[in-house]
Amino acid sequence: MSPSKSTQQHECLRLPLVNGDLAKVEPPRIAFFGHFGLGNFGNESTLQAMLVNSQTLLPVIELSCICTGPETVGLTYGILAAPVRGTVNNPWEPGNPVVRLIRKAVIGIPREVCRWAGSVAALRGTKAFVVPGTGLLNDAFTLFNWGPYDMFRWTVAAKLCRCKIFFVSVGAGPLYSRAGRFFVKAALRLADFRSYRDESSQMYLKSIGLRASCDPVYPDLAFSLLAAKRPHRDAKRRPRRVVGVGVMPYAGRYSVERPKDATYVAYLACMAEFVEWLLGNGYDVRLLIGDVVDLPVKEEFRTLLKSRCAAYGEERIIDEPVASVEVLLSQIASTDFVVATRFHNVLLSLLLNKPSIAISFHHKCASLMSQMGLSEYCLDINSLKSEELIAKFRELEQNAARLKPLIQEKVEDRRKALEEQYRIIFQTIFPGRPLPEGLGGEGWRASEGEIEETVCVEGERTA
Repeated sequence: MSPSKSTQQHECLRLPLVNGDLAKVEPPRIAFFGHFGLGNFGNESTLQAMLVNSQTLLPVIELSCICTGPETVGLTYGILAAPVRGTVNNPWEPGNPVVRLIRKAVIGIPREVCRWAGSVAALRGTKAFVVPGTGLLNDAFTLFNWGPYDMFRWTVAAKLCRCKIFFVSVGAGPLYSRAGRFFVKAALRLADFRSYRDESSQMYLKSIGLRASCDPVYPDLAFSLLAAKRPHRDAKRRPRRVVGVGVMPYAGRYSVERPKDATYVAYLACMAEFVEWLLGNGYDVRLLIGDVVDLPVKEEFRTLLKSRCAAYGEERIIDEPVASVEVLLSQIASTDFVVATRFHNVLLSLLLNKPSIAISFHHKCASLMSQMGLSEYCLDINSLKSEELIAKFRELEQNAARLKPLIQEKVEDRRKALEEQYRIIFQTIFPGRPLPEGLGGEGWRASEGEIEETVCVEGERTA
């Protein structure tokens, strides 16, 4: 694997031989795969959780990442990183469709064969290939890069290199194309272990023909961010309560098959009316984002607020830059309540025990709130009304004292469940190797409306 710039050097294990001499043994290698390094803080939180817990369980280990932003990942985490799909200069794009087809056959196919060979070469000597969380099992955005085709390519390469393959707490859907469904199912069928972050992902994969009934459901990996990473609220409290409000671009086909621009316009207007109500009722507002692509939407939202909330001082709306998961967590920690759209903005708020309302644009949002016992605080973006949101927020505030212990208990259940999953994974990769004490614990069992882990008979696991 061609490394990006890296700040970490991996030391060799030194093991005594029978004659008393010492031999150098390279540490085992694990490669992660996903849409990392491009400013999606939810995805980064899952990668961080996987990296830190991997290094906690197995301190002497070589970690690498095949991702969409290898330079950033390599510099941020000090690990080897390589691109999912290497870029190739394309100086000439013929206008004639026949010539384009010929060019694709003569140049494109051999180039793709080289990519396949490169994937095999990059993974040679790797012990395990791990897809850590995120909702990458969809084709709403692309078939390539972190989409189904290139995920399939790397998974096949991992199998050819005799890597153990793990899909860990992944999310699924939508898959609109036959190609997308084929590549996802084929990749999952090669796995030695696969789990889903919610029942809805499992049910979706079953609906497209994957035998997923025997696969376990474990929580999203971000629930396993170590306590040391979770900031506490700054002692310098503001005189008024602060509500975190998170906006994002309309998810389009990731949300519904036939998206409408009117949905996005109505959504922003509704959120602006809600912020106006908050300011008029004595709250301050902190604007939150979960991805760098949210920045233009936040600016558009601020323009809406200027026309609606001119009577209130600018200091009442807190808008600070965010460039990392740590900064995002610190911003959430400074709030009292959160109303957010992005999945991981809501999840990280709950992780910090903030009573929250989710504006749901995908089944994963409703599943998260159901798992946390907060279904009544999940509102559909496609039918969002400001009056309903305000009423739901007032209810949330009224019930906050009762909800906070419930949220804290649910978060701890999910942390223990993920410790169990980490133990299963690493004991599968390294059978017989002792792991640190204090990990594991009682497994997570789904609450009402969710499934329990299913024990499978040998031979039924493979789809």
